[in-house]
Amino acid sequence: MDAKELNLQAILQQLQAEKSVDRATLLEAIRSAIETAARKSFAPTAVIAVDIDPKSLAWKVFELRDVVEEITDAAKEMTLDEAQHLNAAAQIGDTLKVPAEAKDFGRIAAQTAKQVIIQKLKDAERENVYDEFKKREGELVAGVVKRVSHGNVIVTVGKAEAILPQGQQSARENFKPGDRIRAYLFEVKKDQRGTQVVLSRTSPELVRALFDLEVPEIYDGTVVIRGIAREPGSRTKIAVWSTDPNVDPVGACVGMKGSRVRAVVEELCGEKIDIVRWSDDPVEMCGNALNPADILDITVDEEAKSIIVIVPNDQLSLAIGKRGQNARLASRLMGWSIDIKSDTELSGDEGADSVASAVATDSESGGGVASAVASDSEKLRDAE
Repeated sequence: MDAKELNLQAILQQLQAEKSVDRATLLEAIRSAIETAARKSFAPTAVIAVDIDPKSLAWKVFELRDVVEEITDAAKEMTLDEAQHLNAAAQIGDTLKVPAEAKDFGRIAAQTAKQVIIQKLKDAERENVYDEFKKREGELVAGVVKRVSHGNVIVTVGKAEAILPQGQQSARENFKPGDRIRAYLFEVKKDQRGTQVVLSRTSPELVRALFDLEVPEIYDGTVVIRGIAREPGSRTKIAVWSTDPNVDPVGACVGMKGSRVRAVVEELCGEKIDIVRWSDDPVEMCGNALNPADILDITVDEEAKSIIVIVPNDQLSLAIGKRGQNARLASRLMGWSIDIKSDTELSGDEGADSVASAVATDSESGGGVASAVASDSEKLRDAE
């Protein structure tokens, strides 16, 4: 093995140690780099090929020449007589690999080879990052905050960098370099700058992933999360259901002395979490979703997917919640519009002084439009 082969062995070993790129990709990068550098020694029209031995890394340069009757371009053609000196079976129309020696394979060529290898490795790393993380979309990932730039948090996840955009951060959170972080892998996409891994701390699916991590019954499928409604940094409602009648889904998620739900709350920086039992009966489900308010009566319009709820007058603000949040989240959780009224309004004692409504159209994504209104400020006092 000559000096150039020894040098390539050292380069390959170094790159394998430093880069998360397989040997075949590295060999192709080196082969392409030698080919680019060697091309400078030949005519512009010449067709160059480089073969490299995967074990010894010995490499050879060839000119690819077509066998023709009459030569029009000596750089890429050869006569039949010349071809048959190399291969007795050569025929007109064949393409032969003619051994060649690259001249002036010096400093400039070596620099060119280095640049090609670097670029090839960057491309390979980007593809590896995309392939690895694309398969993990929708998972919970852990990383370390590298830096904060213009409100965006750059996170090191394994050997890749991910971004937690400002819009995907909860108002409760404040990250600094060195902090450990868990986030929902929201999206992996390619752009002109390469692969971009986007994280989220506001997605309702982050709550689902955290409960999946903390509650064995959810992980093994005994308990199922049927719906999530979330206002990041403030409050989340989740509806759970059990496939085993002997397992209490709410109790499983709460855990002994609240240990399981507390772990999720701490991960979400104190965000409040309400866990309710799912029901296919809209009346029962509405009562569960509006917990802890007492409910006197529920009227259901299944065609319009709307519900009118009657509560005691002193429970109205509790049912509506602070700034309408309880009613709004309950509505999103069910995917039904909910009108909440007090019994005094129903009896006509206080007229329209106490009317509240909450509307949501998309419980699956937590999206939709929600509102809560009341004309009596006493009844809309801040209440949890």
